[in-house]
Amino acid sequence: MAVDLLPFLMTHRFTPSLHARHTGLAACMAALLLLLQCTTEKPSLETWSVYKADAASTSYSSLQQINQETVSQLAVAWTFKPNDAPAGMYFGKSECNAIVVNNMLYATSARHWVYALDAATGKALWHLDPFDGAKGGGVNRGVTYWESGDDKRILFTAGKYLMAVNALTGKLISTFGEQGKVSLNLVPDNQLEGWVVPTSPGMVFNDLLILGSEVSELYGAAPGYVRAFDIRTGALRWTFHTIPHPGETGYETWPPDAWKYVGGANNWGGMSLDEKRGLVFLPLGSPTYDYYGADRKGQNLFGNCIVALNANTGERVWHFQTVHHDLWDYDLPAPPNLVTVMHNGKPVDALAQTTKTGFLFVLNRETGEPLFPIEERPVPTSTIPGEDVWPTQPFPLKPAPYARQHMTEADLNNTSPQARDSARAIFKSLRYDGMFTPPDLRGTFMFPGSRGGSEWGGAAIDPTTAWLYVNANESPEIAQVKKMKKSESSPNTTRYALGKNFYMNYCSTCHGQDRKGREPNFPALTDLGKRLTEADALQKIKTGGGRMPAFAKLVAGHEEEIIAYLFEKSKTVYAKKQTTPTDTTSVYLNLTAYSDFEGPDGQPAIKQPWGTLNAIDLNTGDYAWKIPLGNIPEFQTPGGPPTGTESWGGPMVTAGGLVFIAATKDKKFRAFNKATGAMLWETTLPGHGYATPSTYACNGKQFVVISVTGGKDDPGGSIMAFALPE
Repeated sequence: MAVDLLPFLMTHRFTPSLHARHTGLAACMAALLLLLQCTTEKPSLETWSVYKADAASTSYSSLQQINQETVSQLAVAWTFKPNDAPAGMYFGKSECNAIVVNNMLYATSARHWVYALDAATGKALWHLDPFDGAKGGGVNRGVTYWESGDDKRILFTAGKYLMAVNALTGKLISTFGEQGKVSLNLVPDNQLEGWVVPTSPGMVFNDLLILGSEVSELYGAAPGYVRAFDIRTGALRWTFHTIPHPGETGYETWPPDAWKYVGGANNWGGMSLDEKRGLVFLPLGSPTYDYYGADRKGQNLFGNCIVALNANTGERVWHFQTVHHDLWDYDLPAPPNLVTVMHNGKPVDALAQTTKTGFLFVLNRETGEPLFPIEERPVPTSTIPGEDVWPTQPFPLKPAPYARQHMTEADLNNTSPQARDSARAIFKSLRYDGMFTPPDLRGTFMFPGSRGGSEWGGAAIDPTTAWLYVNANESPEIAQVKKMKKSESSPNTTRYALGKNFYMNYCSTCHGQDRKGREPNFPALTDLGKRLTEADALQKIKTGGGRMPAFAKLVAGHEEEIIAYLFEKSKTVYAKKQTTPTDTTSVYLNLTAYSDFEGPDGQPAIKQPWGTLNAIDLNTGDYAWKIPLGNIPEFQTPGGPPTGTESWGGPMVTAGGLVFIAATKDKKFRAFNKATGAMLWETTLPGHGYATPSTYACNGKQFVVISVTGGKDDPGGSIMAFALPE
């Protein structure tokens, strides 16, 4: 059939428009032409058909047309602008790691639309709006490809749905779930509907899609169950309870009924797969509530664990817990990298798990046993009533941490006397007894902090050398825990005032007391009415997204109040008696979640570097090199090294001897010598490159592609491809 079609396709031109309807014949024919032009059998490391390159999450490519000698010539080959975001409407960071299959590139926009592009030119072949015209959006890191014979599918999540579309046409597959969609929300054990909004692509094993989820980090969150769905039908095939049920391994590490009310312990950062052994490896997050655990006393398996499951059945094979009874939001943020290392003179199949603490856990992939020694060390106790801190935490002795874990006054920012004095005063006012200092009513200094060490971009690994490359943040934070009643009001309090009280307690830390925000991470809310309807805003508050947790349980019964404040409803209209019953239940809340420890200059109140790029030899556990990553010129010491910056998104390594990474606040995209760390190329992007890059070959040409975040003037952002000149 394909051979008979080739003469016809080669003699007829099809030029689909940028936003051709996804059901169009032109899109289908153009996609078929690309399919026929490509080579069907390619070395696996020359393609990028899976999130982070392959099932092992290596972010590695064997391509080397772009190499240490040629990279300086790299230039923009094409740019695709989704143009699906209304003017002035900001949708957050673009974090998509594009995949490429048969010369077709698949990616998502910041608005969460799905696009198929000609990988050689960047021209759109089809697109799909999964929200049918509604606002949509939210953090998304890519899509998943699956094929069986002529059946080729793209699977992705949008909001609470898992969807399947034809990879050639973008048309929803009607036999999958209900007309192409499967609802992912949980309603277990008579709980309220559980908001489950996955942000990272699932993993394919045979005909299964194994999928984690993003859930709230507050009281009342959904549990982070990991599930496998039949790719052909959408049917649920197995479920792994990350918070064990009675009779399951780990149940004894919780209070008896915790499985009925505790949420979290979810896989939000993606997963890795050992296809030969049929093992899927899950890095799991912390249980809820993030910063107070009196209602979940115990070690809390499988929170903060690397869990190996039988990919076919979902049965636990082994687990390793990196933080016991987490009170610091030290989620495992990214898939582990699978690699074979030389250990004690023998090859060992291993995995390396990055963390927010800066520890790197290197484990035997088959057994979960550490390859380097790990000590359980005593940690500080809590002063908050009812809290029982787990008495010890695991400390790997090798490799050494790739992010700083301890601070003294000597480490405070010295960019100016004013900055240092301000930082010293704040630092001395807080409780700080080392990395595992629990949240405290007087305020706690958190270092590395919930955004320290690695983030969701994780690491790249060169399988030919077993060297691991990882970017790290130096991001100290402040945690201020307060005992509060869920509703603090008097009968004559206006609804506007109640809404303002809610905002100040739960939202002002990120979006500012003046609602002006801190973009791109925390958008301004001063013009919210121009960007969202009241219903859309309330939905966002309830479900969360990105760094924002879901507030569904806390806002329940107070919806009109928060809307009254955010949308500047007339205070006179809302100056009436409060009729909603007051909930006097007490809870402990961290009122400064994600609160940076900054000086008056807006920079981290610690000495530079504020971010690094690291190369670690996993055969020995030793560092090959370490350099600052990113630069803020106005704070750079004259003649000194770059300042480093906070970074989001991860690196990519190639056989061409290069490490590519954007990720930094300075909007640069860089390439480094993977053996020495010397920078060989950089370019300035039109926005922040908060995504992990991909690379692929098309028509004999190597491309490097990255998703670029937009802003108010460019809300849709872009996808940019770089290549060598002809």
